[in-house]
This record gives sequence, C-alpha cells and structure tokens, in this order.
Amino acid sequence: MPLAVQQIEALRSASQKWPTLARCEQYLFPPRLNREQSSSEAAACLKAKLVEPCQRVADLTGGMGVDSWALSAVATHVDYCERDAALCALTEQNFKALGLNNINCHQVDSLQWLSQLPSADGSPGSKPFDLIIIDPARRDRGGRKVAAFEQCEPDLLQCLPLLLSKGHRLLIKASPMIDITMALRQLGVATDVHIVGLQGECKEVLFLCQEAASTEPHCHIHIEGKEVFSFLRSEETAAQYLPAPTTLPQRYIYEPHPALMKAQPYRLLSAHWGLPVLSPQSHLYTSDRLIEDFPGRIFIVERALKATARSVEEALPEGRASVICRHYPLSASELQHRLKLRDGGTAVLLGTTVGTRPTMLLCRQLQSAVKA
Repeated sequence: MPLAVQQIEALRSASQKWPTLARCEQYLFPPRLNREQSSSEAAACLKAKLVEPCQRVADLTGGMGVDSWALSAVATHVDYCERDAALCALTEQNFKALGLNNINCHQVDSLQWLSQLPSADGSPGSKPFDLIIIDPARRDRGGRKVAAFEQCEPDLLQCLPLLLSKGHRLLIKASPMIDITMALRQLGVATDVHIVGLQGECKEVLFLCQEAASTEPHCHIHIEGKEVFSFLRSEETAAQYLPAPTTLPQRYIYEPHPALMKAQPYRLLSAHWGLPVLSPQSHLYTSDRLIEDFPGRIFIVERALKATARSVEEALPEGRASVICRHYPLSASELQHRLKLRDGGTAVLLGTTVGTRPTMLLCRQLQSAVKA
C-alpha cells in the first residue's frame, strides 16, 4: 500500500516533469524527497545536449537517475553512483524497465569509488572518464537550503582536484541561488556557465570545467531548452545602457526572464535589443516598437496612475490586479495592501522608477515568443 500511494502521488506531477518516464508502465518512482531533488526531464536532456558526444560518463550523485538516463542517449557508457541502497536498487530496476543496457549502477560512496580508479598517466585519453557530473546535496544538517560550494555535501572545492584528475570534463550542477561571480573565482577552471530557465523560473546553474582552462568563461542562457543569449562578462563590463527616458516610459516595457536576471547581462540586453532602461536598478526596458522575441515578460503601458487607493479604484473597479514592483519605494505586497487590491484579473500594476522618479503604471501583459 505505501508503494502504491507513493506512485499515485508521483504521477500527479510526473507527466509534466518526466513525461517519458511517466509513460513507462513498469517505471516506479522513488519517495518524494528524491523526486524533489531530481532534475526534470527537460533539464536533464539539455545537459546531455551540452556535453555530447561522450564515451564514458560518471554520474557521481545519481539519485533518481534522470541525468544518467538522459546522458545514456549520448554516451557509450554511464556509471551511476548512489549511496542509498534502496534508491540505487530501485533506479537500477527502472533502467532495465526503460531498456537501457549501457548504464552500470554502483551502490557506493562515489568519491571513494572514484579515488580507487587508475589516475591519468599523461597519455592522451588516459583519464577514466570523458565527463564527470556531480550535483552536491544542498541542505545542511538542519535541513536548511544552502548554495555555496563549501556548504554542500560533498564540499566541491575540497574534492575538485580529484574530480579533475579523473575526468576530461566536469559538469557541476549548482544551486540557482549561487553567486556566479564567486563560484567562477573559486573554481578557476570553468570554461562555460549554463543557466537554465524553465516554466518561468531559473531552475539550474551549470558549470562546465576542464583542467588548466585558460579562457574567460562563456555564459549561456537557455530558456525552455533554447539558448537565447550568450556573453562574456568582460563584454558586459564594456557595454553601455541606451539613454533612459526622462518622463513616462514608451509603449512597451520588457522584464527579462529570471534566468537572464541571474546572469546579469543588463547593459548587453539594452545594447543587443536596442532598448533604453527605465533605470539601471529596475532592470526594466522600454520601447515604442514591439520586440516579440524578447526573452521575458512584455507589458503594454495603458497609462500612469497616482499611487492612491482612489485613483486605482477608478481605474480598476473590480479591485483586482497583479502587482509588480521593481526599484520602487514599496514592495509588491506593501503596495497591494496600501491600494486594497486582490490578486487576479488581467491588469498589471507596475511600480518602478523612471529616471529618478517613482512611477506607477497600469499595464497589460502580452504573450512573449519566449515564455517567461
């Protein structure tokens, strides 16, 4: 009965998060915590696309096995490692149900297992793996979420020399909350950073590393499986914002996708799409022409409003709107409470700063070509 309840609970979200696995009648989902910690199918397939082709891959934090499953499609052989005996056994059974015959499962401490493998002898191709992937546990002993490498288990900075000695490339899955600048400085060997946006959120930050990397890391932003922007941080430093409007914004306002906000190419976004910024701290852009492929939310400005309950009541007699605040004296919840608004409806009330002036705008959201 507990197993049946576990499957019923899992299937409620599985068709969205793992559609291929949900269609396999013999597949058995693990407990909730393992599912919550697992990559989605879309994110796992993106990882496989980023590193293909590979010969031998080691997934050191196998968990539910979704990354190993996706990587098995582009690798000749995958070694899946998991300390939890029950989870490892269930995942091995699931790999068989999926008809995968190029994955070996190891119920081991993956770092001990890795350390016992032969080291490189200096000859080309002598490292055991073309790719090592690791997703450290991001909760402390009290169950609180952590983000920094040294707070995770295992401590990635301590085991980095071992990982680089056993694989030609290393793919690190980090917390979406990680400080990218600090992480790049700590690693020192990252060649690329991949920021993954799915369903309107920044879901994953991936660092692709290589021993003795000497070039400036390239930052790539992927939204719904499509790379929408890439840049070097030196390019962002050298770029300039287009001049901001001095009065009201123009007809359209653009809010970058959270994955772009995580990457912080704010000046480059202004220069690349030809969009003036409302104010550098707002990270909102404006134009009189519609840019349909902008990667984020797009709003059409209807008019400016006074930040009073009476003014808003006249504009919104139903008393409903989505409230957004970007570089505004009040938070969204504070503004909503002051104006006595409820969530819902099609109207968007946007509090921001235009130039140096706090401004409240009545808007409608348009459908963007790239989902926000």
